[in-house]
Amino acid sequence: MKPIWIVALAGAVSMAAVTAEARALKLKPAKTQPEAVTEGLSVEYAFPDDVKSLRDAYVALGVGAEQGTPLAGMDYLSSEAAPGALTSGQETKVAARITGYLRFDAPGTYRMETYSNDGLELTIGGREIAKVDEKRGCDPIGEVELRVPEAGWYEVEALYWQRKGGSCLILEWAAEGGELEVVPASAFGH
Repeated sequence: MKPIWIVALAGAVSMAAVTAEARALKLKPAKTQPEAVTEGLSVEYAFPDDVKSLRDAYVALGVGAEQGTPLAGMDYLSSEAAPGALTSGQETKVAARITGYLRFDAPGTYRMETYSNDGLELTIGGREIAKVDEKRGCDPIGEVELRVPEAGWYEVEALYWQRKGGSCLILEWAAEGGELEVVPASAFGH
């Protein structure tokens, strides 16, 4: 007969695994898997007189969005060598709507971390991955755990705004047991 504490410990470990699995956000693959995509993400820009919130960005894009140069992925940090928010060519008062797909090569559990300066609302596979609606530096928004049920393409939608100062938009991922790294541009399509 096993000591009671061993049985209790095994039950606690099993319950922790179930709880962790339940916490992971289950993504939904794109209903129609695209057969041919162009690498990167599609982006539309608006340049309002001011932008201080996701609502301001949404309104500005509804009034006067213009197609921008596609994003190579989500690895943008403004600097003297690369000024401007994303591919907009403008450093301040930028609103962006980003759409496309992210490809997962294998099912499983993944971790994601997003960095944004300033505001961002990001959904992947129908689940909100990151949301921040304030003026801020290029800081992490918060790591999330995802359950990817099958390999394939997952829809990406983002609403982003940059008011003034530096800008960034960075997405990192890691398969189970791996280290976080920037999602490669080749994993995005539109």
